[in-house]
Amino acid sequence: MTYTSPDRVLVTGGAGFIGSHLCERLLGGGAEVVCVDNYYTGRRENIRTLLGHPRFETVRHDVTFPLYAEVDRIYNLACPASPIHYQFDPVQTTKTSVVGAINMLGLAKRLKVPILQASTSEVYGDPDVHPQPEGYWGRVNPVGIRSCYDEGKRCAETLFFDYRRQHGLAIKVIRIFNTYGPRMHPDDGRVVSNFICQALKGEPITLYGDGAQTRSFCYVDDLVDGMIATMATPDAFTGPVNLGNPGEFTMRELAEIVRELVGSSVAIVHRPLPPDDPRQRKPDIAKAQAELGWTPKVPLREGLSRTIVYFDTLLGTGRTARGEPDRVAAIR
Repeated sequence: MTYTSPDRVLVTGGAGFIGSHLCERLLGGGAEVVCVDNYYTGRRENIRTLLGHPRFETVRHDVTFPLYAEVDRIYNLACPASPIHYQFDPVQTTKTSVVGAINMLGLAKRLKVPILQASTSEVYGDPDVHPQPEGYWGRVNPVGIRSCYDEGKRCAETLFFDYRRQHGLAIKVIRIFNTYGPRMHPDDGRVVSNFICQALKGEPITLYGDGAQTRSFCYVDDLVDGMIATMATPDAFTGPVNLGNPGEFTMRELAEIVRELVGSSVAIVHRPLPPDDPRQRKPDIAKAQAELGWTPKVPLREGLSRTIVYFDTLLGTGRTARGEPDRVAAIR
């Protein structure tokens, strides 16, 4: 899917894993892109190949403070998304989701432009409905160690819909399920990056609990397709809409696939399950298919193979022969 508008687009969290891929895709479609990031978890290396682009600019800024800019649409992705990062400073995590949403919504209201909120499948908590449709209200612990992220994102959704009802603001809300691919941080504690890095370095793969808990994994290119498709919908469509791959795998299955693709025989070891860790997670994507014409296309093995190449190059472990494909020429 290609973005074909000459609009000036603001992406908060634009130097992050997902944000950098979104910036790259928007540039490829002809947009001017303003990347806003405070580099708490975002990295300049993620946008290094974009820095000299004539339609790309960066602003170092924390969204918990007001931002003044002139843009035509806003993607709000700013917030640490991995447990290691969002639990390090949980108060700031909540402020980023809530105060950051207020500031970005205020900017969108002043400019009268559409704004998309990158929400999360974590709003469903540890679900007792499976798979999770958008109409399910979730089962979230409001006082647990994951609450700063889960409840912060839930409150941000509330704010978005109240701005819609009270001010007529053009909003879009997506709920992102587990996403993976090149530019993930090697130390973010997420299961895909953990398993790949451990296998590449010849370390035992760590499974939490018995490994029977399930997740669904969406390759980042597919997610970006869905984000752009959501922003392109008519004003009447607000979401929330699930964006994720409905293929469901146990953690043990994922570990075994990673070992096979890396060509490693490292052991699999077990550790206690963290508090409030969901037992299962799988998106119902019927709404995305009907309203966006969107279905993820990249199978897990193919996406993992691409991600393994990226981490192998990053870590210098020498198990693969090539690095991440250079897509810069395509957006010049």
